[in-house]
Amino acid sequence: MGWSAAALSNIPSLRRQVINIRRWEPSDAPKIARLFHETVRTVNLQDYSWAQVQAWAPDDYLDCRDWAQVQADRFTVVAETKKNNDGCVLVGFAELETHNGHIDCFYCHKDYQRMGVGRKLYSALEEEARLHNHKQLLVEASITAKPFFEQMGFSVTTPQTVTCRGQSFLNYQMIKSLNNSNQHNNTRTEDNG
Repeated sequence: MGWSAAALSNIPSLRRQVINIRRWEPSDAPKIARLFHETVRTVNLQDYSWAQVQAWAPDDYLDCRDWAQVQADRFTVVAETKKNNDGCVLVGFAELETHNGHIDCFYCHKDYQRMGVGRKLYSALEEEARLHNHKQLLVEASITAKPFFEQMGFSVTTPQTVTCRGQSFLNYQMIKSLNNSNQHNNTRTEDNG
């Protein structure tokens, strides 16, 4: 059974589009917040309850953190692609705390999953970590993101339960050593991000 032409026309095709990775700009903050909210509320719902994703990405998502300040305090990159002639669409973002090699937020747009966006964002973060001479990268990965980070060469150090706005969540402390390789993991498998 095949896909109809109408169904295929509604699926974004990044395989034929250029994904541009760039440093964030202050005008990106509301788009980043919206992408975070929509992604958690849809993609992460496959692994967490509705109550958990509501706590994680509350209705007042624009006010739940100072998005512009957090991005300004970290090495933040965004992924964007052109959408027809309508300009660029933000399809992902990622944050690296350069003082310690910790990856904080790492999200790909709900409509652009498994299209290479995450791999490109991750490459930018690892390159920046290497410029800061970090020997390792750290992340607390959700159940949803854990397979992606494993593909990037991370290992679980500790499963943990964290609490956010009254809800408990399982996630995984993960680590990747940067000592033994000059480049990141270049596996050709599809990514989650």
